[in-house]
Amino acid sequence: KFEQANGGTILLDEISEMDQGLQAKLLRVLQEQQVERVGGRKIINLDVRILATTNRKLEEYVAENKFREDLYYRLNVFPLQWLPLRERIADIVPLAQRLLAKYSRKMNRTAVSMSDEAQRVLQAHPWPGNVRELDNIIQRSLILQQGALIGPGDLHIQPGSMHTAEMAGRINSVGVSQADNSQLGNDMKQHEFQLIVDTLRETGGSRKDAADKLGISPRTLRYKLAKMREAGIDLDAELKG
Repeated sequence: KFEQANGGTILLDEISEMDQGLQAKLLRVLQEQQVERVGGRKIINLDVRILATTNRKLEEYVAENKFREDLYYRLNVFPLQWLPLRERIADIVPLAQRLLAKYSRKMNRTAVSMSDEAQRVLQAHPWPGNVRELDNIIQRSLILQQGALIGPGDLHIQPGSMHTAEMAGRINSVGVSQADNSQLGNDMKQHEFQLIVDTLRETGGSRKDAADKLGISPRTLRYKLAKMREAGIDLDAELKG
């Protein structure tokens, strides 16, 4: 990656989660400004700008010997601190709209917008999960709402609770294993079916509890389960998986 970023910028996301071995290797690269390809002998000189991000207090990690002090000072040349999303209310709607456009394209959706009331709900939410929570909620809304307009009820935001965001984060997992992709129709359906299977697993197969967690009626869940069976999904096998 350093070689690919040579002459440009490389982003090291969540630097605090890097293990001690990788920290030592990164420190050596920063000190020598060189890398060597795996299995090769050629030394490559680097000219790379590094952006390292973390949501932890690295000073505390250094004090607890979880992060190398020498690496910390190598990286901490020009520190920037971003305010949490709840303190950047003006950024919430533009971020949400950008995410909406991103995932609409990914799910082959067009002309999906968000109502003014839904935007106000987003601005009023405290966002304990920060941008990741917003990302998950937008994805989940697109999966469960197939219309052209996302309203406040489609967000399924429960004040003070993060279970919705945590659950929605699973939609990036691999799609339902036994389904025929041609029958599923599109990526959005695959995401939706996977979310339903994951939620049923979490509730021990309880349809009622799963419907509550998904923010839909039991009748709607039954309809979606019927569609899954029509698509060739063996629900019993999936729930045991």
